[in-house]
Amino acid sequence: MPTDEAQRWLEEHGSALYSFALLHLRDPDRAEDAVQETLLAALQALQRFAGNASIRTWLLGILKHKIVDEFRRQAREAPVSEPDGRNWETLEATRIEAEFAENGRWHHALTDWGDPEQVASSHELWSLVEQCLESLSPRMARLFMLRDVWEADTTVVCEELAMTPTNVWTSLHRARLAMRRCLERSGLG
Repeated sequence: MPTDEAQRWLEEHGSALYSFALLHLRDPDRAEDAVQETLLAALQALQRFAGNASIRTWLLGILKHKIVDEFRRQAREAPVSEPDGRNWETLEATRIEAEFAENGRWHHALTDWGDPEQVASSHELWSLVEQCLESLSPRMARLFMLRDVWEADTTVVCEELAMTPTNVWTSLHRARLAMRRCLERSGLG
């Protein structure tokens, strides 16, 4: 019975799916909706599931597509400026320019991040990343996740966020700097 299958998936994989959706969507209600849409899509596609991957991997793949669909919807509906009328990209550019001296070098020395493999596998790191993503604008957070976490191709990112390649690289640079500052303030590095 299909509903029994969905219930079993929810019991076995629901927590992982919800955590993944919440990390990317940063909204509990939207994360729940994405998980529900994932389970519904999985039930509809169950006959086409070849079993080449685990059920969780298959469900996470479907969830990733649901999240990207949500990003597309948000990009179409996103306001160009902040509610108070300020343009967040201009504000972020001004803040980033303050990090550099006139000769183009950093005002402060770069920090030692330790063993990258050990740090990347840390659960604490992902908790810090999630907190730092919340400090970014929604568009910058989506850009960072698409490009640097999911390693989406630039053409895909341009299409998803309705941005030019130049704007993607400029905004991505700013997002990376902001994430770096936030992670350093949080004690990493």
